[in-house]
Amino acid sequence: MQAHTSYKYTNDLIYEDSPYLLQHAHNPVHWVAWNEKSLQKAKQEHKLIFLSIGYSTCHWCHVMEKESFEDEKVAQILNTNYIAIKIDREEMPSVDKHFQDIYYLMNQRGGGWPLTLILTPDAKPFFSATYIPKEAKYGRFGLIELLEHFTSLQKKDAQKIENTANAIQQSLYKIKNTPIHRTMIHKNIAKNFIKGVAKNYDKNNFGIGFAPKFPHASTIRVLLNIYQINHNKDALTMADNMLMAMAKGGIYDQIESGFFRYSTDERWMIPHFEKMLYTNAELLEDYALAYKITKNKIYKKIVQNLISFLEKRFEKENLFYSASDADSFDIQTKEKEEGAYFVYEYNEAKEALIKHHIKNYEEILEYLNITPDGNFEGKNNPYIDNFTSMPKNFEQAKTILLQLREQKAYPFIDHKILTSWNALLIHSLFTASFIDKNYQKKALKSLEMLLSKVYINDTLYHQIILNKQPKIQANLEDYSFVIFALLKAYEITFEEKYLHQANNLTQKAIATFYKNDRWYSAFTPFNVQANFEGNAYVSSLAIMVQNLFQLAIFEENLSYQHLAKITLEQNGKLLSKYPANFPQATLDALIYHQGYIIIKAKKEPLLQLKEKIKTQLSYPFILYKITNDTQFLGCKVDNCFAFGKNEEEMIQQIKKTIQN
Repeated sequence: MQAHTSYKYTNDLIYEDSPYLLQHAHNPVHWVAWNEKSLQKAKQEHKLIFLSIGYSTCHWCHVMEKESFEDEKVAQILNTNYIAIKIDREEMPSVDKHFQDIYYLMNQRGGGWPLTLILTPDAKPFFSATYIPKEAKYGRFGLIELLEHFTSLQKKDAQKIENTANAIQQSLYKIKNTPIHRTMIHKNIAKNFIKGVAKNYDKNNFGIGFAPKFPHASTIRVLLNIYQINHNKDALTMADNMLMAMAKGGIYDQIESGFFRYSTDERWMIPHFEKMLYTNAELLEDYALAYKITKNKIYKKIVQNLISFLEKRFEKENLFYSASDADSFDIQTKEKEEGAYFVYEYNEAKEALIKHHIKNYEEILEYLNITPDGNFEGKNNPYIDNFTSMPKNFEQAKTILLQLREQKAYPFIDHKILTSWNALLIHSLFTASFIDKNYQKKALKSLEMLLSKVYINDTLYHQIILNKQPKIQANLEDYSFVIFALLKAYEITFEEKYLHQANNLTQKAIATFYKNDRWYSAFTPFNVQANFEGNAYVSSLAIMVQNLFQLAIFEENLSYQHLAKITLEQNGKLLSKYPANFPQATLDALIYHQGYIIIKAKKEPLLQLKEKIKTQLSYPFILYKITNDTQFLGCKVDNCFAFGKNEEEMIQQIKKTIQN
């Protein structure tokens, strides 16, 4: 392979747009992208395929690259005996989903990234793993011995590999073609959801499960919605405790704001340091909703600081980048280290505060748990034990510590603009706009910019790199989240164009992704079925169901209602049994049983009534639509229950309908 400028090695990934693939363009491995040409090459040369899936800000992806993919011995084995293919899971989520499903089938547990598979020359998987060390350690086999083993097996007994691959294909086929049975959703689903969450709830440190601990933003949101419906105190307590624990913890950047992807420990102290747009979009929604319910000023501050952080680090031309890296350049080691930008040595923090005449520096360092011993490899990731003990000069001290940190290079930022994640953030900005009207303006600007960049000639695209034409067409997730944002835009502004766009995109989504009574995430290159599992963030299918319920009542289109109900009932058995595993679908089931209410009237009286309802009702399933009706009209999807001019009478009728 020819050298490229100052690099010793350059491979075919140099021609790709993906920041993740470009990170591997100068490995000695002869990487190629996933495409028909690469797959044909494997067939023609009768070589096994080594498939590696990751993303640009993934810590363990970097570890595996440094250990193995920059190693000339590993490269020599791969280049001689395999076709090595790299996939950016953010660029090709449906391909990632297909192989994650295969990993689950083979290992009976969830996968993750990096995802490592070995495929036959005709692209049938027969081996799957996540991170693999170069040499055997951690009780794991090493990559070198693994590659040599399968190279030998392919030469000596290729049929054994073929048999394994065929068995996996048959199992996958059976799962994908399981007969569909519709089951009614249990009416006690809210109660069962709370029980399910409580079963895995960490009562000591709060959160769901133990280390590693993820935010579970969708679960928190549903708990808050349940409280709004029936004032269940357990639902609010669990949500409130989790949000407060994260706000104090090291999973939240106490100096600059922004949530890291997850905590490596059960106390929320030490994260992996990547910041994902989807994590922050979902948690922004949660903290805004929690502030609306509890009036806790800490949550309001989190919302404000989080948006400021996203504007500073992620925003470009009213759109938002996808993520920032876990690893960054360490001044002392001269190498990339996990968390290097974010952590502090005790003495450097102390000296910076003293230099700026912060007399109570000891109190501030203690408050942030910055100690001589450190909590992360001898250094300190700040976290807070108790907000009530906030010392004097804290905000000034934070500014000083931020300036100290900014002397280091900020972690790499992936400049992909992902349609779905931007739409998710736009929805959250609309939700937060009751705190500050400027958030509504920001959301509208971002929505208009997003549509101008990714919705071209009646085609929706999955992503853009700024100043480049989009190439990859949208999947179900992109449609689902954009429709979600458009419906929220209509709810906030009452501008008819947003409702019209949401309806048009929904019809396109149904025509494209709903085939033979099943929803699909995508059809190329695999027919990947959609489901209610959220994985890293909220399920796009579950969001689509909520969209359908809303559009059914907005557009008076019962076919949308019917499709939403069918989709839920096809998953009814699992959903009724394990609702806590499917939070957004549980919310859909609550809509299924309770139903949306819509109030219609002319604009001015409707706005006045909306403000009054906000002060008297917390019920989350009330929608509003501007019409030419001279009186208020209150309806459910298939009947109307109230008609009149009196606001108080209307509110009483709504209360009565909700109670029934």
